[in-house]
Amino acid sequence: MLKLKNISKQYRSPDGTKTSKILTEINLEVKQGESIAIVGPSGSGKSTLLNIIGTLDTPTNGQIFLDKSDLSKLNNKMLAEIRNRKIGFIFQMHHLLPQLNVLENVLIPTLANTKNSNPVESEKKAKKLLNRVGLTNRISYRPGQLSGGECQRVAVVRALINSPKLLLADEPTGSLDSKSADNLSTLLLELNKEENVALIVVTHSLKLANQMGKVYELVISKLGGCELR
Repeated sequence: MLKLKNISKQYRSPDGTKTSKILTEINLEVKQGESIAIVGPSGSGKSTLLNIIGTLDTPTNGQIFLDKSDLSKLNNKMLAEIRNRKIGFIFQMHHLLPQLNVLENVLIPTLANTKNSNPVESEKKAKKLLNRVGLTNRISYRPGQLSGGECQRVAVVRALINSPKLLLADEPTGSLDSKSADNLSTLLLELNKEENVALIVVTHSLKLANQMGKVYELVISKLGGCELR
């Protein structure tokens, strides 16, 4: 479903005289419904790799295939459509809009997916998912009225509303207390199976990582930058 082939990422210094290698020849294959954790020290390029997978950033070299489509051959408009329809994002901070209630926040991704979504069906699915994560009684609340764990559950539902094939989570439990982190970890894995969505989690938490089906580590490469093992 997802294939990374020899992905490398470099950054040039502002004056263009130096090049910093971040990622070196990353290869990865992910099947539909798999759960994967990517671990490594701070600065190893975990978030950069996740952003490249999610088409929020571009690799310096290499190819990414999603459903056999070579993403490097798509223009920005096509990539935006891929992100909206096939990829769901969960970040350490929930990024909910404070002026909108829970249901309205969840439905935001459907507004850019008018060709493939029906407003009535989208709202029906949103309510079903919110019930699934235990937030039916919070549907009209705004983010400021919710706990951190509740906000992250809303963010999970928002990421799933367009039925993506790939769910990317960048330190999803990083801002939560231990109990809320455990609850969110369990929820992510349950939804990974129920929705048959591939799950890739970047995390510093070995407890969360070890709950995934596979664990990969970014380590320093002999060629510079980090490689995946």
